[in-house]
Amino acid sequence: MVNVRELQKAADVLRRDVILMTSKAGSGHLTSCLSCAEIMSALFFNEMKYDIKNPFQINNDEFILSKGHAAPILYACLNRSGCIKDDLSDLRKSKSRLEGHPMPSLEWVKVATGSLGQGLSVGIGMALAGKLQKRKFRVFVLVGDSEMSEGSNYEAMQLASHYKLDNICLIIDANRLGQRGETMAANNVKIYEQRFKSFGWSSEIIDGHNISEILSSLSNTKSSGKPSAIIAKTLKGKGVSFIEDKDGWHGRVLTKKEMDLALSEIPEVKFPKITIKKPEKGKAKRIEFNKIHSNSYEIGAEVATRFAYGKALAQLAKARKDVIAIDAEVSNSTYSEEVKKQAQEQFIEAYIAEQNMISMALGLSKKGFNVFASTFAAFLTRAHDQIRMASLSNGDFTICGSHAGVSVGEDGPSQMGLEDIALFRSIPNSSIFYPSDALSTEKLVALAAITKGIKYIRTTRPGTPVIYKHNDEFPLGDFKIVRETQKDKVVLIGSGITVFEALKARVMLKQYTIESAVLDLYCIKPFDAKKFIEFVEKHGKKVVIAEDHYPEGGIGEMLTNLVSNTGIIVEKLAIKEIPHSGKKDELLANYNINAEAIMKAAKKLVKG
Repeated sequence: MVNVRELQKAADVLRRDVILMTSKAGSGHLTSCLSCAEIMSALFFNEMKYDIKNPFQINNDEFILSKGHAAPILYACLNRSGCIKDDLSDLRKSKSRLEGHPMPSLEWVKVATGSLGQGLSVGIGMALAGKLQKRKFRVFVLVGDSEMSEGSNYEAMQLASHYKLDNICLIIDANRLGQRGETMAANNVKIYEQRFKSFGWSSEIIDGHNISEILSSLSNTKSSGKPSAIIAKTLKGKGVSFIEDKDGWHGRVLTKKEMDLALSEIPEVKFPKITIKKPEKGKAKRIEFNKIHSNSYEIGAEVATRFAYGKALAQLAKARKDVIAIDAEVSNSTYSEEVKKQAQEQFIEAYIAEQNMISMALGLSKKGFNVFASTFAAFLTRAHDQIRMASLSNGDFTICGSHAGVSVGEDGPSQMGLEDIALFRSIPNSSIFYPSDALSTEKLVALAAITKGIKYIRTTRPGTPVIYKHNDEFPLGDFKIVRETQKDKVVLIGSGITVFEALKARVMLKQYTIESAVLDLYCIKPFDAKKFIEFVEKHGKKVVIAEDHYPEGGIGEMLTNLVSNTGIIVEKLAIKEIPHSGKKDELLANYNINAEAIMKAAKKLVKG
């Protein structure tokens, strides 16, 4: 074990590092780094086990800096431990990997942080992965006391004790001061201790600048048998007298004169010779992939895409033991419960806590699982920031939003996902799949499993007729030509439930001697614009798109942008007001996205 004096020297070196780094950069959160120097020293140079040459060693302990604005001290730890060789003076430079907040462009940063309140949920996912993989690595999450106001932390706390995750340790850097003044609890850190204990955690208050207390507390967490919280009472700006425990210094850096004065107060010592503890040797187990068997669906049979999603996911989980289904307590509606029926160990109940579920999915995926997270489409909007941060983290997992659109029916607008396509279209490196029948759902679930990035599958509540065959293919970025002739004067486009309204409208148009093509946009993002434009130009150069979604950020908006300056005319039918409860067919008619509305729009385009 490294002795206390050596760890204190290391903390002093870290303090000097961050003063020099932030002063050179001209920006950064110096005081938030200074308050956690002893904590970081104890973790990185004594407690944690990791292979400094391999950030992806399967048995490495994991560290998540949830208070991402303290990134400089993380970079200093990684540099001093030998994990990275980056020049610390390059902090925040445009071509540097040492960004203002942690990003996975630095391989030791598994997830992006800086949007506060998400690190613990990611850590819960990693800790669950450790339990499922029967590995002994531990997960350490450092949070600030300000972010303990975030509700997602409490979602994570209750689930950690529910699943008895004794392999996770949360440390609160309780330095009293937030961005603009005192935090909610200020110096009353007993509040945090009581909260954690009430959630079934072991909890202890320590002096966060006393190395001996930190080491003792970390040692206690190994035998608690529970998730552990260490409330470290600290001083913001610790070590520099004129900023220590003083308000108004959050995010501020020192002038040259102040920097020199600050450095004179911190002992200038050599970084001690420290040997980082190594984890057990280990490699990820090779997962055997078996053949995925298709479910049996007859042409014309009415099957809800949400039901087909569950069946397809269960088949996928049977074929691939790395597949994990996670659901926000609606698995009997999203049908992800089909996985639970088949393989209980491949299903995780997240309960009604969508923000925590998404960050957990990110954590699980970072430890090697192919994760499918599901809930109602309407409820995903509350997890927008978690989805956004997952994308910044190079997240690779699938989200399924069921019960999308007004076709939900009688449950009313609070249950109708009408903003979800816009949400996922705006997410970098995302793919959006919108199946119309059971077979396309099955194929798109399989496609999601092998596509990188954040994938979104949109499913609907009511049944739809099966129109595709088992040998039909659904490539990424493409669309299906459902009907076409050589005499088409207009192209009718649907996604999901509106595909069938477009097919009905096509029959209606024949009464007016108007031939039309029907396209199924099963993949909204990415999308083959060139192929689409070429098709439409050969089929009348007129388009009617009907979507069960608000127009803003929807499919019609996407198509309009794609065909600008081509001479193609697009008529967009979408939900243009807050909808009401009612029967599915009644609502499709009331909000003008049904067959008759499509027919009238197409007739007007063609006849003028």
